[in-house]
Amino acid sequence: MYWTLELAGYLEEAPWPATKDELIDYAIRSGSPPEVIDNLEELEDDGELYESIEDIWPDYPRHDDFFFNEDEY
Repeated sequence: MYWTLELAGYLEEAPWPATKDELIDYAIRSGSPPEVIDNLEELEDDGELYESIEDIWPDYPRHDDFFFNEDEY
């Protein structure tokens, strides 16, 4: 399983919190690339809800990870 910002971007509007099956269904319905669906299928299915993309990809960069100072512009 590998994630990129582009692949993770397909899940930004997902109905969080969601189960593995709900995320796969969302990815299929929203036209996500097969890599996103493959990555979701590799998740453990223990019935838990995933609260956000960070639960799936812990290294997902957040807005705070970028060093862009919005106040300067």
